[in-house]
Amino acid sequence: MRRKLAAGNWKMNGTSAALTELEALTALSTSEKTDILICPPSTLISRAKDVAGPIGIGGQDCHANTSGAHTGDVSADMLKDAGASHVILGHSERREDHNERNEDVRNKATAAWDAGLVTVICVGESLSEREADNTLDIIGGQLAGSIPDGATGENLVVAYEPIWAIGTGKVPTMSQIGDVHDFIRMRLERRFGEGVGRTVPLLYGGSVKPTNAEEIFAVSNVDGALVGGASLKASDFGAIITALDAA
Repeated sequence: MRRKLAAGNWKMNGTSAALTELEALTALSTSEKTDILICPPSTLISRAKDVAGPIGIGGQDCHANTSGAHTGDVSADMLKDAGASHVILGHSERREDHNERNEDVRNKATAAWDAGLVTVICVGESLSEREADNTLDIIGGQLAGSIPDGATGENLVVAYEPIWAIGTGKVPTMSQIGDVHDFIRMRLERRFGEGVGRTVPLLYGGSVKPTNAEEIFAVSNVDGALVGGASLKASDFGAIITALDAA
């Protein structure tokens, strides 16, 4: 059966002082039902691992190559060496700010798997695509192009993050979230077989808060959340974890 996962993406936030929030979250997080993951800036991964206890630590991106002349980039092997178990790939902010294509995400995922990392591959539509009723076409193309062959329930997590809901306070209707998550599940089962497709955790991301988490986690095929701003405070993220435990 699929494990529940509460993943926090700190984005470009956090210095060493932020580790006190991680320590507080460790004290709050005693769940046996839900896996917890925090993805801090790469500068904090090693130190975060030292204080995280049972909480997993992940990276926010990696390069497709193992090494080389790529100033400012971090390889999957480097993340693994620093203590990471996961890496977020294909986040809309990477796709938009750095012009990442599906092919780029796919190549990075292959490198991450080779390094022994679990990939959290993000998909999502823009507001104009949603309004044009193209959501499922966009999501289907991202799934096909971004996920390499060889996916399993052990090396892949898929996160649906509608771009227009990230950090805006806007949240799709529960019906809209369910339609996309059911579609993703169907596509994974069709491509990788039911045995694999049913085991890949599906996360929702986009303005998840303690006040709406319970409703979101009740939706079909939502196995957890990829949380941005609310993961920076142990009290807020702990409340989201509690809601996921109870779902």
